[in-house]
Amino acid sequence: MFRQYRSTSKYGDAGDGREMGLKRQRVMDQGSSYYSTPSASNFLYNPPAYSYVNQPPAFPVVRLRGLPFDCLETDIIEFFHGLDIVDILFIHKHGKFAGEAFCVLGYAFQVEYALQKNRQNIGKRYVEVFRSDRQEYYKGICHVVSDSYVARPRSPRRSLPKRDPAKDKAPHTGVIRLRGLPFTANRDDIVDFFKGFVLLEDSVYFMVNSEGKVTGEAYVKFESAEDSKAAMMEDGTCIGNRYIELFPASLEEWEEAVSKGRRNVPKPPEEDTTVLRMRGLPYSAGKDDILDFFKEFTLSEDSIHMTYNSEGRSTGEAFVEFANLDDSKAALAKDRMTLGSRYIELFMSSHEEMRDPVLRR
Repeated sequence: MFRQYRSTSKYGDAGDGREMGLKRQRVMDQGSSYYSTPSASNFLYNPPAYSYVNQPPAFPVVRLRGLPFDCLETDIIEFFHGLDIVDILFIHKHGKFAGEAFCVLGYAFQVEYALQKNRQNIGKRYVEVFRSDRQEYYKGICHVVSDSYVARPRSPRRSLPKRDPAKDKAPHTGVIRLRGLPFTANRDDIVDFFKGFVLLEDSVYFMVNSEGKVTGEAYVKFESAEDSKAAMMEDGTCIGNRYIELFPASLEEWEEAVSKGRRNVPKPPEEDTTVLRMRGLPYSAGKDDILDFFKEFTLSEDSIHMTYNSEGRSTGEAFVEFANLDDSKAALAKDRMTLGSRYIELFMSSHEEMRDPVLRR
């Protein structure tokens, strides 16, 4: 279930990729008539000077060519390690993977970083990365839709990969693992997916990687083993335009999910906000260091929110509230600049994410 994100831009190709989920789903629902004409990375970005204040950001999408034919979404996520991935669209021709894909990023400035990965490898294949645009990406969607309409009638259930016999024989403990979730999916989507079953507040955990980004997997704990066995009937059913694979899981896997996962995934801001998230801070950094980092802007200590883990240690992240929208957008130009010996990543955030107790635990 994709959430609707509003775009406030008045420019035809402006805006970030956060609204993409709804538009892609509308295209998949209406057919081609809608369109008329990992471990820590050692890859260091060298971003150009960039400002959102004087020019509209372009739609943040790149095209990849030369992908291995067994390429998975996780391979592309690792390839663009450190960037916010909103959508990955694999291109098929005549029913076969063409070795190409579109990748929609969270923000326009990240396109420049993605282009620096041109001719780097995924497996043994070097991959070409090109600048793309909204129109080319939508054409790619239309090809997918056209192929799907020729191949089969529209259905909420898709053909799954060859079924693993072990899945049918696995014991049911009341826990199910989900794989293939849209990166925008949150707890509400999971509850809707399993409508008819009672899910408690702490019964869903999303898995995240070392950077705290969702991996497309989640664990759900039902009230009984009988419920989880019945819920397996949803195996292969779609959330949005993605089919979801379900696997019986153990109580040990559930405990690991509770300790390492998140109970929810905060939705991206529905519109531009004045909040930025900082990542990569030295663990010794304090509010004074952040004030100095943003010395061009009017900030107070009350506008800086440090985050700590359950042991009271710094997570290396912080949220900063700026006085106005222009300041927060201008401050993004300091992305990848250094504080001490560490380069700092900056992301548009939201008050909801800043208040999320899971991020601040």
